[in-house]
Amino acid sequence: MLKSRYYKSRIEAGCDEAGRGCLAGPVVAAAVILPADYQHKILTDSKKLTKKQRNELRCEIKEKAIAWAVGVVSHQEIDEINILNASFLAMHRAIDQLRNRPQYLLIDGNRFNEYPDIPHRCIVKGDSKYFSIAAASVLAKTHRDEFMEQLAENHPEYHWNTNKGYPTKEHRSAIRTYGITSYHRRSFQLLPG
Repeated sequence: MLKSRYYKSRIEAGCDEAGRGCLAGPVVAAAVILPADYQHKILTDSKKLTKKQRNELRCEIKEKAIAWAVGVVSHQEIDEINILNASFLAMHRAIDQLRNRPQYLLIDGNRFNEYPDIPHRCIVKGDSKYFSIAAASVLAKTHRDEFMEQLAENHPEYHWNTNKGYPTKEHRSAIRTYGITSYHRRSFQLLPG
């Protein structure tokens, strides 16, 4: 069972991102502050949930959260500052938009660029350990998936409606056949060397 809190007495925001390993599109992060006693039977790391479960949870999280926000860093920015910094920037942008200021940040992963005046803790596999990080993982993934599905309407040959920009065989095959789009990350190795 996931935990509701790291510190019982602090307002905590969980943060996670989606799309770090993709060849195309933005990296998206979310920050979520849940009620102190929040519990859920199926909420966990978004990658372990079905699309239907994620979409149902997305609505519930937005409804039940004390505050939530999504931050986006474009593929052009990723190429300029690298994917690691872009992931941290996306989290910062999400935190910037929270209508309630958290007193503590729970970050999924093992690294983070400190956010001004708010202490944080990095938690490896945090989206499987804390509800707030799991909620952030669901919002980040559903937001990014929806964006990539919209892009797929104009670029169906890359199958972004199913692969969401990740380096699948069909995505790489399409890059070989059709070249790259304006949404591809030029700083990434788009085809195996």
